[in-house]
Amino acid sequence: MKTLYISSAETFSGKSALCIGLGQRFKKDGLKAGYMKPVNVNCQLQDGVPYDEDVAFAKQIFEMTEPFDLLSPVALTPAKLAQQLRGPETDFLPKLKEAFEKVSTGRDVMVLEGGRSLREGYVAGLPPKRVAEQLGAQIMTVHKFDEALMVDRAMTAQNYFGDLLIGLVINEVPKAHAEFVAETVVPFLRRHGMNVLGVLPQERLLSAPSVRELGEGLHAEILCAQECYDELVEHMLVGAMSADAALTYFRRKPNKAVITGGDRTDIQLAALETSTRCLILTGNLYPSPQVLNIADEQCVPVILT
Repeated sequence: MKTLYISSAETFSGKSALCIGLGQRFKKDGLKAGYMKPVNVNCQLQDGVPYDEDVAFAKQIFEMTEPFDLLSPVALTPAKLAQQLRGPETDFLPKLKEAFEKVSTGRDVMVLEGGRSLREGYVAGLPPKRVAEQLGAQIMTVHKFDEALMVDRAMTAQNYFGDLLIGLVINEVPKAHAEFVAETVVPFLRRHGMNVLGVLPQERLLSAPSVRELGEGLHAEILCAQECYDELVEHMLVGAMSADAALTYFRRKPNKAVITGGDRTDIQLAALETSTRCLILTGNLYPSPQVLNIADEQCVPVILT
């Protein structure tokens, strides 16, 4: 059995998406693939138990029947983190090894998702390199495109992981920078002994939040069209100009959320004339019935914050 640990030097680099993509590919190739997120230092509670959306989604995609506590064996909620800091400290390694042994049994390959960065896990005694060493994993890092810091982050990962690192992936490369990455960045990294396994182009849809996620993040009230709450938002625009000027901008961006004051009926109507996924109204000011009627007919959720 092979074990692959996906890590990164920074947050929101695309680790979860890469894990899912690899799992789908392994499955297509006829391999029995499993998934784990060994360490999560900031795990939230849902219905009184630790819960991680990434783990829940991966469990579904990988078609795994194992319970959550095996797929994410070291999940430190705020309470558990505080207990670890106060002491006595818990040795989580036996629990991690036991869970890995159970989940990996009968599988050809295991995909392990690392924490938010190379720095996560020390408080539990399980930083990324130790996790990989203890579970016999090879490491792949993923780095989100950043013209200034991307190369330094890749070299930091190389210095940290050493021979455990088998290669890296550069993620979310904008089309305008594709040539620069291919002709300048990749050759530089290879000259310095790094194996660039892939360069993935930016795809806005993959990083688009849903209207529901926006509403939950804002603790907002849904005023209409709740049945369209799961539509994806690819662009965010602020309507703070005249309606005529706003239309010029609104027409350029499809599938957008428009943020504007609840009393700006002109901006709201202008947004509804174009490809809009939701209206986010600020100031806790309710819109006019005309706006709500049109939005409801067009299935454009209006959320109030």
